[in-house]
Amino acid sequence: MTMKRIFPALFFLGLMIATPTGAQAKINLFACEPEWAALARELGGADVEIFTATTPRQDPHHVRAKPSLIAAMRRADLVICTGASLEVGWLPILLQKAGNASVQPGGAGLLLAAELVPLLEKPLRIDRAEGDIHPEGNPHVHLNPHNIALIAQALTERLKAVDAANADAYQARLDDFAVRWRQAIARWELQAAELKGAAIVAHHKAFSYLLAWLGMQEAGLLEAKPGIPPTASHLEALLHGLTAGPARLIVRTPYDPADASEWLSQKTGAPAIVLPFTVGGDAASGDLFALFERSIALLKGASGA
Repeated sequence: MTMKRIFPALFFLGLMIATPTGAQAKINLFACEPEWAALARELGGADVEIFTATTPRQDPHHVRAKPSLIAAMRRADLVICTGASLEVGWLPILLQKAGNASVQPGGAGLLLAAELVPLLEKPLRIDRAEGDIHPEGNPHVHLNPHNIALIAQALTERLKAVDAANADAYQARLDDFAVRWRQAIARWELQAAELKGAAIVAHHKAFSYLLAWLGMQEAGLLEAKPGIPPTASHLEALLHGLTAGPARLIVRTPYDPADASEWLSQKTGAPAIVLPFTVGGDAASGDLFALFERSIALLKGASGA
């Protein structure tokens, strides 16, 4: 190749390196749980590349800090997790081993959803003998859609801070999501009105925010203490307590074992059902809207409401 041809080629190559040939590079977003990945998809659209650390059938309390998670954390421009000690056994390890200064606690790159909403069930006394206690309160905040609305606003602000060039696009997606979400909440509250006051037994305190939102009552827990598997003596005591005030339903997440709920169902006649708990928890819960649609449909169908 002659020098006359080499210089234009080198110039063109340099121009390609200096100027993106396609769309602007996407934000790398690390979501600890599927519900936050789903929210990021609503708000980030094609501007965000999302890595989800846990699956819908995985207990987010108990996750191994695998090398693949550390690598994803190292690449992250923005991290969204639940907080309130839900990921206390693994998130600090990921943050420390990844060494990514952009997403450390206290910075704009780390968003903890539980810090943005009112928390239920804050313990009066912190004692590990009482089981898996979260000092800040119940962390499963995503099952109240009003909480999702608040968290969506905060996540949009973080997206705009990290990627100012696309700020208008993030705001437009939030505005669109907010309208659709408000309409959906009104529809869900109307659909679920018949569930108000219904008593349920849950395996774990995973559904407290859903019950509070819908005006349902928790009649008991299958776990002997939070995070402690059911025992025979506890289940017998629970059964005895339900004779005076029967439960309409027994609910668990996809990752809870079935044996205790099925035993209690046989003893009481109350249907035992699996609620999706998070996005992707079953085949009909593919996004945030479908998660609530499906949960309400299951509750109504099983309870006869």
